[in-house]
Amino acid sequence: MDEIQKRLVKCFEIVFPALPADEIPRSSQVTISRWDSVAAITLVNVIEDEFGFELDFDLLPELNSFDRILSYVKTQVPG
Repeated sequence: MDEIQKRLVKCFEIVFPALPADEIPRSSQVTISRWDSVAAITLVNVIEDEFGFELDFDLLPELNSFDRILSYVKTQVPG
């Protein structure tokens, strides 16, 4: 697990504390019942704070899984 992925897992742990850490990399809006619109906005805010960039809210419908968010974050974070 690379550093960006580890940091993103921590973001998910903040928003979804009941979710076991080993399940986070396979998580999506389909697999997490609490991942509603409020949780999505909260997750975006946590990710923005952690990684220091603003996420385009128009992308929220596409960023519906850990993998998709990870791919997007990797395009925004240098290194």
